Amino acid sequence: MRVIAKSKLRQFWKSGPRYSDAKKQMTEWYNFCAKAEWSTPHELKADLHNASILKSNRVVFNLCGNKYRIVVHMDYVRHGMLIRFVGTHKEYDEIVDIENI
Repeated sequence: MRVIAKSKLRQFWKSGPRYSDAKKQMTEWYNFCAKAEWSTPHELKADLHNASILKSNRVVFNLCGNKYRIVVHMDYVRHGMLIRFVGTHKEYDEIVDIENI
């Protein structure tokens, strides 16, 4: 999958010392997704059981023991993932309409 854009992940873990623990897992998540070739939500879910498939081709990934979340917009046809949100679980919970971010 082509994951766009790693810079959002980097901005997050560099945004303060309290998020530095995210670097390792976010880098591993990015590398794993970049090597994947999912054509359907079912294929993605088979590889990553803790991913949550939402409407509007959104997928939520939990990292660092559910401390952080990444929301992506999936394009299964073009094998692309656009990172729409990177943040804490609390910040995620404050999003009113996750399918339109």
